[in-house]
Amino acid sequence: RLDEDTTGLILLSDDGQFIHKVSSPKHHVPKVYEVTCKHALSAADLEHLLAGVKLIDEEETIAALAVTSISATVLHMTLAEGKYHQVKRMIAAIGNRVEALKRIKIGQLVLPETLAAGQWRWLSAEDLIAVQS
Repeated sequence: RLDEDTTGLILLSDDGQFIHKVSSPKHHVPKVYEVTCKHALSAADLEHLLAGVKLIDEEETIAALAVTSISATVLHMTLAEGKYHQVKRMIAAIGNRVEALKRIKIGQLVLPETLAAGQWRWLSAEDLIAVQS
């Protein structure tokens, strides 16, 4: 699932086991988000996201698995779990704000650039393997 104001890759299935395997944090399927921030991000900001940030109402710090700077205000953030508004809360914890959020990858399955917002397609057997790897 995605927040109402988040765009990008989403999987729909009537196979509960498959969805659980892809979405449950204990299965460690990484999800990559393209995050557009209001303010420029420093190297220290990226390091902080990798080291872990303290979120309100969370006892432990939460860290990104990977962070890649795309431009001054855009980054790709990889997470293994999806707590409530996690990306937005992590960005807020470093004193910034998410302006746009798009999930671009689940496992090794990449959102095709040719697929417009609102379009869908069936997954191939190779796609199913990619999602779970």
